Amino acid sequence: MAATATATAPSAPPKKIVAPTVSQINAEYVTQLANKYWAPHAKKTLSFDVKVIEDVYTKEIVRSKFAIRKIMLLEFSQYLENYLWMNYSPEVSSKAYLMSICCMVNEKFRENVPAWEEVDLIRGQVQQLISLPMWMALQPNRLEQELKKTPKLRKFWNLIKKNDAKMDEESRMQAYRERRFLSQLIQKFISVLKSIPVSGPISMDKVHYCERFIELMLDLELLDMLKFYTGFEINDQTGNALTENEMTTIHYDRITSLQYAYIQFSCMGLLQRAAFAHFPELYDFALSNVAAVDTRDALLKLFGPLSSNVLHQVASYLCLLPPLAEGQDTSYEKEFLLELLVSRHERRISQIQQLNQMPLYPTEKIIWDENIVPTEYYSGEGCLALPKLNLQFLTLHDYLLRNFNLFRLESTYEIRQDIEDSVSRMKPWLSEYGGVVFGGWARMAQPIVSFTVVEVAKPNIGENWPMRVRADVTINLNVRDNIKDEWEGLRKHDVCFLITVRPMQPYGTKFDRRQPFVEQTGLVYVRGCEIQGMLDEKGRVIEEGPEPKPRLKGDCRTYRVFLDPNQYQQDMTNTIQNGAEDVYETFNIIMRRKPKENNFKALLETIRNLMNTDCVVPDWLHDIILGYGDPSSAHYSKMPNQIATLDFNDTFLSIDHLKASFPGYNVKVTVDNPDLHVPPFRITFPMKEGKGTKRKEDGSEENPEEAKTLIVEPHVIPNRGPYPYNQPKRNTIQFTHTQIEAIRAGMQPGLTMVVGPPGTGKTDVAVQIISNLYHNFPEQRTLIVTHSNQALNQLFEKIMALDIDERHLLRLGHGEEELETEKDFSRYGRVNYVLARRLELLREVGRLQESLGVPGDVSYTCETAGHFFLYQVMSRWEEYISKVKVKGGKSPDVADVSSFFPFHQYFANAPQPVFKGKSYEEDMEIAEGCFRHIKKIFTQLEEFRAFELLRSGLDRSKYLLVKEAKIIAMTCTHAALKRRDLVELGFKYDNILMEESAQILEIETFIPLLLQNPQDGFSRLKRWIMIGDHHQLPPVIKNMAFQKYSNMEQSLFTRFVRVGVPTVDLDAQGRARASLCNLYNWRYKNLGNLPHVQLLPEFRTANAGFVYDFQLINVDDFNGVGESEPNPYFYQNLGEAEYVVAVFMYMCLLGYPADRISILTTYNGQKHLIRDVINQRCGNNPLIGRPNKVTTVDRFQGQQNDYILLSLVRTKAVGHLRDVRRLVVAMSRARLGLYIFARVSLFQNCFELTPAFSQLTARPLHLHIVPTECFPTARQNGERPGHQIHVIKNMPQMANFVYNMYMHMIQSTRHHQQHLLPPPAMIEEPEPTQTGETEAEGDGQGMQEDAAEENEVVEEMMREGELNVDEMNEHRKMPEHPGRDSDSGDSEPENETEK
Repeated sequence: MAATATATAPSAPPKKIVAPTVSQINAEYVTQLANKYWAPHAKKTLSFDVKVIEDVYTKEIVRSKFAIRKIMLLEFSQYLENYLWMNYSPEVSSKAYLMSICCMVNEKFRENVPAWEEVDLIRGQVQQLISLPMWMALQPNRLEQELKKTPKLRKFWNLIKKNDAKMDEESRMQAYRERRFLSQLIQKFISVLKSIPVSGPISMDKVHYCERFIELMLDLELLDMLKFYTGFEINDQTGNALTENEMTTIHYDRITSLQYAYIQFSCMGLLQRAAFAHFPELYDFALSNVAAVDTRDALLKLFGPLSSNVLHQVASYLCLLPPLAEGQDTSYEKEFLLELLVSRHERRISQIQQLNQMPLYPTEKIIWDENIVPTEYYSGEGCLALPKLNLQFLTLHDYLLRNFNLFRLESTYEIRQDIEDSVSRMKPWLSEYGGVVFGGWARMAQPIVSFTVVEVAKPNIGENWPMRVRADVTINLNVRDNIKDEWEGLRKHDVCFLITVRPMQPYGTKFDRRQPFVEQTGLVYVRGCEIQGMLDEKGRVIEEGPEPKPRLKGDCRTYRVFLDPNQYQQDMTNTIQNGAEDVYETFNIIMRRKPKENNFKALLETIRNLMNTDCVVPDWLHDIILGYGDPSSAHYSKMPNQIATLDFNDTFLSIDHLKASFPGYNVKVTVDNPDLHVPPFRITFPMKEGKGTKRKEDGSEENPEEAKTLIVEPHVIPNRGPYPYNQPKRNTIQFTHTQIEAIRAGMQPGLTMVVGPPGTGKTDVAVQIISNLYHNFPEQRTLIVTHSNQALNQLFEKIMALDIDERHLLRLGHGEEELETEKDFSRYGRVNYVLARRLELLREVGRLQESLGVPGDVSYTCETAGHFFLYQVMSRWEEYISKVKVKGGKSPDVADVSSFFPFHQYFANAPQPVFKGKSYEEDMEIAEGCFRHIKKIFTQLEEFRAFELLRSGLDRSKYLLVKEAKIIAMTCTHAALKRRDLVELGFKYDNILMEESAQILEIETFIPLLLQNPQDGFSRLKRWIMIGDHHQLPPVIKNMAFQKYSNMEQSLFTRFVRVGVPTVDLDAQGRARASLCNLYNWRYKNLGNLPHVQLLPEFRTANAGFVYDFQLINVDDFNGVGESEPNPYFYQNLGEAEYVVAVFMYMCLLGYPADRISILTTYNGQKHLIRDVINQRCGNNPLIGRPNKVTTVDRFQGQQNDYILLSLVRTKAVGHLRDVRRLVVAMSRARLGLYIFARVSLFQNCFELTPAFSQLTARPLHLHIVPTECFPTARQNGERPGHQIHVIKNMPQMANFVYNMYMHMIQSTRHHQQHLLPPPAMIEEPEPTQTGETEAEGDGQGMQEDAAEENEVVEEMMREGELNVDEMNEHRKMPEHPGRDSDSGDSEPENETEK
């Protein structure tokens, strides 16, 4: 049906649905109705009238043929929330009422806005339609057959029948209607399908109905996939995944039962002898082996000659159709009956085999097929031929397959964008001689000078494609040095694309981005390749390594690349069999991509490898990942191996802190002396046996008081030595009780989900869990995975501040260079550390040898040092212990501890005296600490001994990864790229901690579970700690269809929350002022504030120069223009950009440090425009500076700053800020001040934004400033300023004000030794009633004079040494007038599209 619809639908490119403007909304009849009856901001509304709903439905919805624009207006006016939903009852229900609700809910989903929260209620209603009772619609024979397969279902079936018998007639009929709902819907679908003619005009309404039906039934619109899933490898009754062998057995059983059916018919005489005379091949079929008759062609050949009635009889014998009555003819068409039998019995196509033969690089046929890869314009209307990621999956194979297909298509979409951008920049034109000439250039693409296939390796056994295909690509890098360095810096495994263009347009033709790209550029072929390396002058591949690469002469560079063997085999077969052109002789462009966006091939290979192996995930996780069973089954409280006693190490700062961390528990300390109630503490928790039954060892039940008692045991960390660096590093954070619960859960086996709202200390919790696992389970290894290098670096910097030996830390990937430390935690950095540490320790051994007077060179190797410890050090220590230990009840002599100590000379460089001489116990502990220090030297040397035996850096780094490191960190991307390498190395780990889990793609979250081989068929994974916030932004998916329709942006963390996995919700933030926190804390359960945000001076002090700590500032059109859209989704708003920059300059002039201010916006276009305005207005002006960052809200997630200036850009439609997750991120980036620039009339009407915007609009909508108050101020937050308040009405007024303020500052700098000029408040300002244009004209003459005066001042400052030459040049960039338009035409949109 999808194919039919595509064929008959008009081929016009999809267009973006244009949202109505505010003025259009206000002019609509619907808006006028809303203002009367349900608008949230209407002061007085009329009472509910059901006739209004009827009128709206008939006149606005039906009459407009369900126009999206009308439905958008209704939904945006809060028709659903404020009128339909709240007034619904069965008494007023009608078709118009129900259809109105459906339209509004559909529009919510189209806009990707949640329609409801009552998921459990909906699940319960849906379950009545799809559970076991619906089997009553099966024909009796089929029902009996299914019940025979699974005997336990018969018990449930009998129970259902008993319950039905107890119902009254009306209830029973209602239940029967619900149970037959789906079967009747299927019958309706078949009747509609039959009514569609094979040829001629087609009713598109019928086609859309069939599409929607398939989508409802299967969540799939791919008919190929429908065929695949009907024979999926799963037991239909138990839900267990089936192996390849089990699937083959089922297939053989079906064929043999079909053969048996023919024999039965023959014996029963159902087929006449005459018929057998005409069909002798049926004898052969009944006696053939399965492999000879199970192909589609063979089955069609056998069944084709049979009559419809005979086919029906065969199908009924197999319980596929009801039996025919004697003498009755079948009502089914023969084509249908044939397809029914053939599709059920034909040999199943192996999806794995198809995947293994599939090229991983997209070609031109896929890249520009909009049926496969939709354009950026996806309205949310209609079905797409795409798989979906929802809450549940059939098996792990199904899970991986859906992710594989979606990730491949999303990557293809991004590749299409990159190719179109690069090739159009190169401007390929048809030359005079019929060849190709390039009129432009592209940073990411180069013309190919020559291309040669240099190797085609033989296929592996059992395969028909080459094992390896390599080629050489030569290009001429006559480009700028920085671009040349980028091309020469291509790494092994980087992916490039080989492109053939044959343009038909003559030289000089302009490219129109609105016209089809392929036709304009003459693009013919696209093939992917993978870099092996650049060739040196002798034609050898330059290997990557620590050595610097050789400098090559000239501009010609040749790269050895790997081609896709599957694709090469397909192309060569096409060339040989069909006489097609050899693709590999035509390439004339090579294109590279940004490294961060170019990991798709490695990730697809990883998923494909996983599908070819037995995925072993822990039993306690398996069902939860698939979305079945008890979602809380992996919580530590339900795990059979939970641990009773845990050492919380330095988690608690005091016994009072511990007691406050476990509200509702009695704390029983094992020692009575209060002086000994000091951390660290071991805590024994009450244990639950089985399903909540608490029993003691003797079998008696435990009383409730004991079940709430914690046994706390203070213990002393053994002395580690006399040096200051021997003292353990301690945690200094006073964790809240919910943070402690998260830490406790993370230490226990099982799945721990921590929801961390902004500023609640997610990273601190993560680091403490890691530290506690390290100390509680020293033999276990922990894997840390994050979304970004930045988050990984933040974690590492905090881990280094805790008591963790740095030799056990390892950082994999390319982000370690960003760590703010001199220490190198990369693989080779750790190898160098170990080698340097080994030499350092051997020097200590030499010093110890010298102090003991032992002859010889014992500090030569780790092995000689080991012998020295065993025969010289241990013997002396044992002799010492025998002398000082307490004998026969004699009181020990304190002096003996020091006098007999054999290592005095070695510890001579420690703080003296080493021994205190106060008590025997204290001095013995010091002596044992000294020996622990010595012993640790030799323990480490024994660990490092392997590094003496392994000679190469690679072997040493592998050993470090597999044996030495205890805490290994990497990004989710690195884990996906390097899975095969890690598994082959024998990498092992026991615990996984994931930060930023809600920002990681489903598949990139799943892969880290499988970076190790199973042990005896089981995963050794014990803990999985996921920390994230599903109320903030999800993973970035650029294509709207994949994001919305396929739900690809749903992270595994979010899915777990949706299916009901228990979470620990951190509930106290310490980042922002309490008033700022109120703008987003409504989105969380119980988010409060830590005490310090009320007590610390920085939070109590007002923002200098501003009346309010946050404000929403209304920005009207500037020069008659609000938002503009030069490119798709590239929104800009010049008025807001100028206003934001003016406020930034104002803050800097008051004394705010520029690096404490960040400017955020919701669109890339505005980001570029603001950067342009800053470059023009500020440059590198020393009096102003540049903001810390100018970026989008999406890019700034996970970061913060003291002051945020936020531009919301849109003036026609709310756009993607309607996604509440984006709003939460935007509102939660500021610590002390948030100033939002927006069209208030647009945003205040949006239902989803109401909780935040109701607070914002409660304050004045014009900017209130106090320009005479300098930073920092002594005024307390919330106090009325003592200085005059200025109200800024619009952007030009603010721009003029800032300019005058700036000029005043320049003048005061010049005359600071003579007298002070009046403050800016005294300077004459334009009247508020004047327009911005009038103000700008009125100041023109004075500005020229001011500019001349400014030049004199700057020159004088230079002479006095206050400005250098560079600063002066930038300083002169102060514009003639900040209110004028700024030229941002040169700004280019970034490749990433934050829509």
